[in-house]
Amino acid sequence: MTTAANAPWLIVGLGNPGPGYAANRHNIGFMVADLLAERVGGKFKRAQKAQAQVIEGRIGPPGDAGRRIVLAKPMSYMNLSGGPVISLRDFYKVPTTQIVAVHDELDIDYGVLRLKLGGGDNGHNGLKSMTKAMGPDYHRLRFGIGRPPGRMQVADFVLKDFSGAERKELDYFVDRAADAVESLVIEGLERAQSTYNS
Repeated sequence: MTTAANAPWLIVGLGNPGPGYAANRHNIGFMVADLLAERVGGKFKRAQKAQAQVIEGRIGPPGDAGRRIVLAKPMSYMNLSGGPVISLRDFYKVPTTQIVAVHDELDIDYGVLRLKLGGGDNGHNGLKSMTKAMGPDYHRLRFGIGRPPGRMQVADFVLKDFSGAERKELDYFVDRAADAVESLVIEGLERAQSTYNS
């Protein structure tokens, strides 16, 4: 039987599939997942049991066997993310508290990170779908994108690419977000929060 101690962590980057969405603010979860994939030296492949792309790997300090992880990018579109996530959770026998959703967050400033366990969905369709599928008791890495300027609708704002000014710092912030996920898995929520919840 799989226990929490030997079950992998399931790290879910939330986004929308397809090149038209790739650089959107709403796809920050995919960007962080892609960087983590580079770090574990894997290539995403289609999951057999879920509508998602996955990589299995390990993360940990050098010379350490590390923790098992499954990186996932649901290919179902944001508002249906719960289905692929629950299929992966069941297939890999992951406790819900060892699932991490990486997502964009309107209510915090651009580039600011917040790690938390549980909570509401704050109107985020990816989280709404995940919570409906399995309850709220999973970890979240919230990546701040700020509020839309002027009267721009939220839906238009999240589906636009990062601005030129934002792109100058985007790589740094994505790198920091990937570090935060690794810290959560390796060191636990409290240590990761004290380092990254700036």
